[in-house]
Amino acid sequence: MGASSLIHPTAVIDPAAQLDSSVSVGPYAVIGPKVRIGANTSVGAHCVIEGDTTLGRDNQVFQFASLGAQPQDKKYAGEPTRLVIGDRNTIREFCTFNTGTVQDRGETTIGSDNWIMAYVHIAHDCIVGNNTILANNATLAGHVHVDDWVILGGLTGVHQFTHIGAHAMAGFASHISQDVPPFMMVDGNPLAVRGFNAEGLRRRGFSAVRVAAVKQMHKLLYRQGLTLDAATAAIAGLKSDMPEALQDIERMQAFLAASTRGIAR
Repeated sequence: MGASSLIHPTAVIDPAAQLDSSVSVGPYAVIGPKVRIGANTSVGAHCVIEGDTTLGRDNQVFQFASLGAQPQDKKYAGEPTRLVIGDRNTIREFCTFNTGTVQDRGETTIGSDNWIMAYVHIAHDCIVGNNTILANNATLAGHVHVDDWVILGGLTGVHQFTHIGAHAMAGFASHISQDVPPFMMVDGNPLAVRGFNAEGLRRRGFSAVRVAAVKQMHKLLYRQGLTLDAATAAIAGLKSDMPEALQDIERMQAFLAASTRGIAR
């Protein structure tokens, strides 16, 4: 099958766009001059991919998605910024991902192996890691960081500059305006921490010792009435008792130290 047979004749693709010969493009899709798309990626009908946008290989972009449009930021004045998407992502209908702004890193970044459902909005300068699940209508405001293996329930809204730690999970229609530490389960408006993501960790191969360490960190942060400083110090003390969970404890320490919005408590 020739490359031309993978491109529907009604698609509008700028001659300067760089598409691997194995890329398929559906009817009435529009692809701009600064777009680069890797091998075996499919672009559905009526998609618009514009701006300085790079998609890796084996992505599936469903119909009516808009990728690489200018940021919804009134300060934006046409500066060159980017959208970079990794490999093997599923991007469902009506998703909108914007490029970055020069006020931040100038790039919106989405990793690999993410499952991104319909109507998800990822605003300027966001960083989304790998293996995340963003359910229908999840909305990330500008400058949000979502670490690996995060799950966001449908209709969840995330405030700008918020950081969501690895393996965290947010329930349906959550309002996230403070940082969510790794491993925690949250939901509601106002947001509340309901527990830790024990089942998710087990499914990802965490040993019983590692799960126990996360349980203890949750207890120190949320169940013993400690100040944040006292809980942080107690978490540091777990490293000598639970060396198998050293990486998880250090992940929590680094997250708490870097938090700028305060953590959900």
